[in-house]
Amino acid sequence: MLWAAVSAFAQLDGVIDLHVHSAPDSGPRSIDALEVARMARRRNMRALLFKNHYTSTAPLAYLVSQAVPGIEAYGGIVLNRSVGGINPAAVEHMAKTTGGRGRVVWMPTFDSGHYHRTVKPNPAFVPVSRGGELLPEVDSVLSLMAAFDLALATGHSSPRESLLLIRAARQAGIERIIVTHPLLPDVGMSLELQRQAARLGAFLEYPIALMLPPASISVEEFAEAVRSVGPPHVILTSDLGQVLNPVHTDGLTAFLARLRERGFTRQQINLMTKSNPARFLGLD
Repeated sequence: MLWAAVSAFAQLDGVIDLHVHSAPDSGPRSIDALEVARMARRRNMRALLFKNHYTSTAPLAYLVSQAVPGIEAYGGIVLNRSVGGINPAAVEHMAKTTGGRGRVVWMPTFDSGHYHRTVKPNPAFVPVSRGGELLPEVDSVLSLMAAFDLALATGHSSPRESLLLIRAARQAGIERIIVTHPLLPDVGMSLELQRQAARLGAFLEYPIALMLPPASISVEEFAEAVRSVGPPHVILTSDLGQVLNPVHTDGLTAFLARLRERGFTRQQINLMTKSNPARFLGLD
């Protein structure tokens, strides 16, 4: 099993996890943010990016950084309906939060139009495009993000919307961009379009939660996708914190060992778990 005992390649020294779910949240989580940070510090990880679908995590990241020295904590905001959707004011307040820990803006996730059309109907969905073009309010948010040097994550946008967002973000002056878990069904981006996104300058996020229900792709499929897109364009994350799933450090440890077993070098894994995430957060 993926979560069985692993080889000697079990170190997380310097690893950055860009997709950390934890309590407090409005839904069930297996662990709170302080304990995630303590566990990450014990494993010598470098940084965590906290994500909440419905509220800004910049305040949480600031408090974690004060309470658990020795681990870098960052946050951001997801532009779902609960924060007003595509709301420049919410982005600005997140960016100005004490400590400067707010680094990332995710486009809508569970409230996205793509999620509404393909996964679960949601009459209150938050659109980002119409007629093949981004909405003016999206352009306004991108301009504000560039002014505050924030990174963009495409959320649960459609594959074509993701490409629109990447191009518009680059034009606005945003250099740090990631396509949110493109292999998961709620995004469903083909490998060809992922390679196109990489050519446009975006990273592709591959979370280990892909190998857990409901997605449950095999390690072999995961490895094949990483090779197809190329480690220089990939960031590995956990996307853990759900009840009944492994905690973040255990999941990452087991999974990285499995990638080593499938021929990925230590240098490639370091690129996808340390160097690329650091670039995305603007830490280099």
